[in-house]
Amino acid sequence: MRIVVKTCEVEEIIKKSRFIGIISPCQTERDALLLLKDLQQRYADASHIVYAYRIQSADGLVCRFHDADEPSGTAGKPIFQHLEGKQLINLVVAVIRYFGGVKLGAGGLTRAYSNAAKQVIEAADIIDYIEFVELTLSLDYHRLQALEYQLKKWDGNIIGQDFSDSVRLTVKLPKSNLPALSAFLD
Repeated sequence: MRIVVKTCEVEEIIKKSRFIGIISPCQTERDALLLLKDLQQRYADASHIVYAYRIQSADGLVCRFHDADEPSGTAGKPIFQHLEGKQLINLVVAVIRYFGGVKLGAGGLTRAYSNAAKQVIEAADIIDYIEFVELTLSLDYHRLQALEYQLKKWDGNIIGQDFSDSVRLTVKLPKSNLPALSAFLD
């Protein structure tokens, strides 16, 4: 799976209609909905604000798309298919349309929204998604320096620590490096 690093925009005119594609990272569905609300305020005079999003949550993948009063299946779904095909998560892609007076037909709408989504995805800075885990562990003082060294090698870090009879740490590291940590602690 992959994620987008920062918000990006593209714009295209098709038969006098203006299409603005926007891609933006979002960590939760609430973030996505707030972003869409902001877009509706910023582009209040737009004819349509079509969107799709895929958000990885604790309960699984949350996927939504909306045609915004365009003919069913001609707007939100083509955008969503790009997100799904590229395995993108934790983002929203919205396409704002200002109607230019020339009807595009169902096929033309599908192509226009699909192309806007494709262009904004291609313009965006996209990286691989790395799932992190946080865990709490206790260890003797003499093992702390070795653990700190290993965490750096595993792209992890200490996010909390408590010193008493032993060292109690909260660490965060990529989930893929959890077996290496377990082997180190044994």
